[in-house]
Amino acid sequence: MSTTSYSAFLVVALIGIMTPGLDTMLILRHSLLGGRRAGVTTFLGINLGCVIWGTASVAGLTALLTASQIAYDIVRVGGAAYLLWLGGSAIWKSLPRNKVQQPEDVPAEPVRLTGWTALRAGMTTNLLNPKVGVFYISLLPQFLPAGPAAFAWGPLLVATHVSIGLLWGTALVWVASRARTLFQKQRVRAWLDRVTATVLIGLGLKLAVEGR
Repeated sequence: MSTTSYSAFLVVALIGIMTPGLDTMLILRHSLLGGRRAGVTTFLGINLGCVIWGTASVAGLTALLTASQIAYDIVRVGGAAYLLWLGGSAIWKSLPRNKVQQPEDVPAEPVRLTGWTALRAGMTTNLLNPKVGVFYISLLPQFLPAGPAAFAWGPLLVATHVSIGLLWGTALVWVASRARTLFQKQRVRAWLDRVTATVLIGLGLKLAVEGR
């Protein structure tokens, strides 16, 4: 594999990871509401999902998503249902539900978001997105040399992609920690939950109705 090919892969991976999407939104939301630890475990879960997808890609398993419409649809519908559940949960949590109303500038109670919950949310969201699998199966082969050397370079490219994701996730958590005080206010947190829910539900519906 040439230096030029590897450099091209770095550029593609950087663009893909840094483009705002569901992963970015989950990291920021969990960091703002649950703290730095929740944000870190979220992006660890996301990158654990990438490791699983990448390993499957090198092994040739994700080719099933490309070859089988049924397999693709199963993952797609499962991912859509999970996103809709996350969005509905966020809206439900943002509703007053007969709580005693507090002044809008009073800090809200801390969100009890355990490390396991954040890790699971990041990993599950990643694994139930069939486009991540298709991304690996369609992208990696373009940068792999022909022959046995592909089995050596495949893990390196996956490791590179995951490493960039870890660095980007760290940066997002740091940025979110700077703004966390603002997002602890009752009104701001409620609106954050509603905006997040709207995006999640929109992504879920889009994933449910679109094809490949």
